[in-house]
Amino acid sequence: MVAGPVDYTQGAMRNATKKSYVPNNAEPMSEGTRCRQLAEYVIFLSPLNMLCDSPSNYLKEEECVKFIADCPETWDETVAIDGKIGEYIVVARRKGNTWHIGAITDWKSRDITIRTDFLPEGSFTMDIFEDGPNAEKAARDYAHRTASINGGETIRIHLAPGGGWAAALSRQ
Repeated sequence: MVAGPVDYTQGAMRNATKKSYVPNNAEPMSEGTRCRQLAEYVIFLSPLNMLCDSPSNYLKEEECVKFIADCPETWDETVAIDGKIGEYIVVARRKGNTWHIGAITDWKSRDITIRTDFLPEGSFTMDIFEDGPNAEKAARDYAHRTASINGGETIRIHLAPGGGWAAALSRQ
């Protein structure tokens, strides 16, 4: 993405750990957690996003599909927050008054602190998708919650191996 957008089809709802992944053309799956798939919509600059899974799988995952549908394809501002090539990345992107943050990691679990000094002053509601407590063994496991944050505060996140974290932030 240094030279421009990428063509990548993320959004799989059949998620697998590195150990449980098997190639299967009848019912394909993705390596990495569900939250990794969601975070890729924020991290990857791809103005023509698609869904890679069976429509039946999306009908069962309404809150994940809503996050994907609400994630813009083009952005007004991008902030690279943290990362190391080949290991992990944390990116924030703004469209209008709404910010999205995405984080993904390689096959090592990570605890990351996200500084939100890019946010304007004021209070924000975060719609958060994070790796669940069993995501290291069952990559489809995730938690969905909301929280409040003020611009400039920090967010502490945990990423499972092959994991991700995604949030949409809107003013309260």
